[in-house]
Amino acid sequence: MKLTVYFENAQTAHAVDEALENLVRDAVLATLAYEGVKGAAEVSVTFTDNAGIQALNRAYREIDRATDVLSFPLFEDAADGTKMLGDIVLSLEKCAAQAEEFGHGFARECAFLTVHSTLHLLGYDHETSEADELDMRKRQTEIMDRLGLAIKE
Repeated sequence: MKLTVYFENAQTAHAVDEALENLVRDAVLATLAYEGVKGAAEVSVTFTDNAGIQALNRAYREIDRATDVLSFPLFEDAADGTKMLGDIVLSLEKCAAQAEEFGHGFARECAFLTVHSTLHLLGYDHETSEADELDMRKRQTEIMDRLGLAIKE
């Protein structure tokens, strides 16, 4: 699988370094491998803060509050067959807060939200039914385990 990730940093509260970009890339790749996606794919990832993601959430979902991650799937292929997956917008401010709340690291939370968002880009939606939510949770857990980032009980 050939994956191209376009990164944009639209926030200043948290450092975006090569390690974070590689982690996000690895999370996307692990999700695509788990789902059996072959060939070339492209995804855009924007790192933002709570104010930035709240503005997008309000504009596109009519929900006027910050969220942790938004997914904007394209569901189309380029002329050369590259799968244009879409856009992931990740609030690093929420990542930090949730990592603290759930008692695990910032990197683990960013990876989890990336896996979650990539599944949305592939068409999964946990908000459609309880069965879909359980299915998506199972996938997320197995992918995080493959990344070596599963939560130990």
